[in-house]
Amino acid sequence: MPSRRFFVVSVVVLALGGAAAGGWWAQHETQDPPPGFERVNGRAEATRIDVATKRAARVAEVLVAEGELVGADQVVARMDARDLEAAALQARAELRRAREDQRYAAALIAQAESDLVFANQQAQRSEQLISSGGVARERLDSDRNRKAVAEAMLQAARIRNVEADAAVEAAQAHVQQIEIDLGDSVLRAPRGGRVQHRIAEPGEVLAAGGRVLALIDLDDVYMTLFLSEAAAGRVAIGAEVRVVFDAFPDRPVPAHIAFVADQAQFTPKTVETHDERQKLAFRAKARIEVGARYRPYAKPGLPGVAYVRLDPRVDWPARLATDWMQP
Repeated sequence: MPSRRFFVVSVVVLALGGAAAGGWWAQHETQDPPPGFERVNGRAEATRIDVATKRAARVAEVLVAEGELVGADQVVARMDARDLEAAALQARAELRRAREDQRYAAALIAQAESDLVFANQQAQRSEQLISSGGVARERLDSDRNRKAVAEAMLQAARIRNVEADAAVEAAQAHVQQIEIDLGDSVLRAPRGGRVQHRIAEPGEVLAAGGRVLALIDLDDVYMTLFLSEAAAGRVAIGAEVRVVFDAFPDRPVPAHIAFVADQAQFTPKTVETHDERQKLAFRAKARIEVGARYRPYAKPGLPGVAYVRLDPRVDWPARLATDWMQP
């Protein structure tokens, strides 16, 4: 009998406790917001960042797990880049050869300039001696021809030097491009956040642009709201919001209005009557101020209720005034 009585009492206590909790929830869930506030349902969202490969390659390793926090510029995966490493060796060899050819072209210019100086001196000497009969006419013609050839050889050497310079620049650009591709084979997180999904695993071959990881930016968590026409007209950008998630009904999280659409949704094309105007719904975005205490719980998809303060002169109700972020 005592055990049965204890069981009955326990059931009654649990029932009363459940009823009290349900009553508390129903009171907070169904009660109208006080004047100066708008109550809107929504779900938490976060900016998604895809980490993808720039070129077609095989995934060599993925260095992070789902749910792990990563910092900006942290290495999160590597692609197989052995073909690029071999191409880099070849490109550097081509660059060395181009530089040697550049030095050879410079030497040809020096030789051609020396030949031209000598040919010019010989031609001038022959021109001085031709009047006195010191040299034959054929010698003067030969010296003049040698001078013309030397001038042409110098011009050709200069052209060859320009080509050599261009070849060096092209080889340097090729090496630089391969080094960029090698750098891109190491995948880094563009921003800090949490790993939401490992889309690819080591050994998988991905096309260019293939996604390896999906991150969520914990510094850009927001709730999409649909405000009535009256509320959208009164709300200001930057207006304070309190978000109460279903999972934490007693822990309001601060937010602020960051965006209000300039066009209504879910409304007839032509709005004529007052009743139809009340059907207007404007999409808005409440950016949640993620603090250190909320960061471990921040995740997309959490349903909740947002209370938007339309009148900044009105104080927050006591149950929404507490900031969960504050210690």
